[in-house]
Amino acid sequence: MGRIKKSVKQFQRLLDASENPYISIVEDGVAGSDVTEFVDSGSYALNAQLSGSIYGGWANNKISALAGEEKTGKTFFALSACAQFLKANTDGYIFYFDTERAITKKVCRGHGIDLERIAILGVATVEDFRTQVAKMLDNYLEQDEKDRMPIMFVLDSLGMLSTNKEMHDISEGSDKRDMTRSQLVKGAFRALTLKLGVAKVPMLVTNHTYAVVGSFFPTKDMGGGGGLKYAASTIMFLGKKKERTGTEVTGAIVTSTANKSRLTKEQTKTQLLIRFSSGLDRYYGLLPLAEEAGVITKAGKRWEFPNGKAAFETAINANPENWFTEDVLNKINEYAAKKFLYGSQFEEDSNDTDSST
Repeated sequence: MGRIKKSVKQFQRLLDASENPYISIVEDGVAGSDVTEFVDSGSYALNAQLSGSIYGGWANNKISALAGEEKTGKTFFALSACAQFLKANTDGYIFYFDTERAITKKVCRGHGIDLERIAILGVATVEDFRTQVAKMLDNYLEQDEKDRMPIMFVLDSLGMLSTNKEMHDISEGSDKRDMTRSQLVKGAFRALTLKLGVAKVPMLVTNHTYAVVGSFFPTKDMGGGGGLKYAASTIMFLGKKKERTGTEVTGAIVTSTANKSRLTKEQTKTQLLIRFSSGLDRYYGLLPLAEEAGVITKAGKRWEFPNGKAAFETAINANPENWFTEDVLNKINEYAAKKFLYGSQFEEDSNDTDSST
């Protein structure tokens, strides 16, 4: 027993000698790594894909990315997350770095965002973005933790950021290719990852994708080098097709593919719906999950729910709140953990639940 106590003291003395301000004993939780809260994406199905729970979403202390070709809804999903963040945190604020000058007062209002709690920051270069966010995070971390207001960063989009060298070359009339950008992007996210984690601040980044030339199978990759690819804990690739009611195009069905995920299984796919009239449909994508879970069954073209009532999909989608009751949602949520989390994670979550009851 005495030897164990002596070892503990030596352990602590060596930790103190490191003078590292970010030390964590794993039993107490790993500062900057453990995810304890989530930012609702606005969609139950996307939440499940991101976190293994329909009540989860984007990790609250990680860099997450939305990637896709133009007009696949990247900005729309980013703004939906902003709206949900502000709704959940009545004293929270958003810092939105807009490189495309696409965010307007009307757009924010249309997403239900509190206009007084979101700031749009125009930024042109990777260096400016890195420096500004780092300074803000340093200032934030200097405050007592109990006094910190909830904040969230968004970069929309990484692909539009230039570099100081490129800006200089343009002003000089030089058409040399900028070979520094990839390293600058990697360095920027490397510098911000730990600060964001320790501060428990989420960052959502949008980026474009391109077709990889010469690959045997059609594949896509993100632009901007490997910096975001390595730093982001979650990368969702988005693709879309038109949603029609009869012959009229009434929205877009977006397919979200987990290109990278440290929290859930990779390469899962989820379909989401953005309606032109009402925005992101919170319930779309739950029907297939509920069927897989055995919560509902399909009889012909109608879906039968646990209460014995049945309806066509169009009727369910028109009034989803009437069909997806709290009991049904909870049963779907139990299945979402099995479907999207790795086996060891699911067992951990189950044990945590058992011990708390």
